[in-house]
Amino acid sequence: MPAVERDPALEESDAQLQSRARALASPLRMRILRLALHEARTNKELADELGVNPGTLLHHVRSLVANGFLRAEEPRRGARGSREVPYRATGLSWTSDAPASGRMLVDTFLQEIEGLAVEDLNIIRLGVKFNQATRDEMMARFGALFQEYKEREPDADGRPLSLMFAEHPEISRAQRLGRPRA
Repeated sequence: MPAVERDPALEESDAQLQSRARALASPLRMRILRLALHEARTNKELADELGVNPGTLLHHVRSLVANGFLRAEEPRRGARGSREVPYRATGLSWTSDAPASGRMLVDTFLQEIEGLAVEDLNIIRLGVKFNQATRDEMMARFGALFQEYKEREPDADGRPLSLMFAEHPEISRAQRLGRPRA
């Protein structure tokens, strides 16, 4: 059987996709991207906000920069005259596929809401029963709505908000306990 020739450009893109997926596989990195979305932040500012050692955080920042999720802006002088590099999110994470990211996104969400008062959360929950075509229509509409708001310019007088939408099947108690459905 003849050897199959591999396209080096395709291998590089596969490696890049895998590297990007690994870079997005961390709740901490997702929180970094969120904090640097509308305002450039230095490594120290990010570390302070996240309660993480700046040296540890720098490893995560470098991974996000290397994969195109963060970009360094012009260095500035810090309070003590030191050189600080602010970073801003590029928005690439919005279009990057991160397989099996559901649990990580839930963990990120839980970390982000930790310490918030219940009245600061606006949660809507709905149970429906749809066939596949109706479900696909609903998901496409929600996707388009999120895309529409993602493309909007931030309001100058706005405050940062996070949105999370989750669609999931209902699982019976018997299924959760590993028993067959009756």
